[in-house]
Amino acid sequence: MTSRVSTPIDGRESLENQLSFLLARASAVSSAAGNSALAGYGLKVRSYSVLALACDPSRVSQREIAEYLRLDPSQVVALVDQLESSGLIIREPDARDRRANVIVATDAGHRLFETANAETISAEHRQHSMLTDAERDTLRGLLRKIAFPEA
Repeated sequence: MTSRVSTPIDGRESLENQLSFLLARASAVSSAAGNSALAGYGLKVRSYSVLALACDPSRVSQREIAEYLRLDPSQVVALVDQLESSGLIIREPDARDRRANVIVATDAGHRLFETANAETISAEHRQHSMLTDAERDTLRGLLRKIAFPEA
């Protein structure tokens, strides 16, 4: 089904004009492209995101990952378990809170992330090729405002 942008009916805004629908659809389209690009590395967008955070030198906890990605903690546990069993990350005690774990990428995890990161950037450029560089920058800025309103 193609876009059916239309005028409001009986004072109602058409679905194709509702920001929440457009954001959800754009997210689904982008996630599908990302999952396709990452499939050869045994990753999906969510597991790639956890790996990316594990590569960050700030040493994030599972709780912080769940909050940042807006996922249920049980979903993060499953993603961490998968990445850990693949030898890409390890859990270490959090020096700030002994009851928590930080997630740290292994050397193999760092290497895979570097390769997968380049592939996701390439896929993103292909997916958004209809936008100019300036439009991509504007979109990125607007999405940051929505995704991180407290920043």
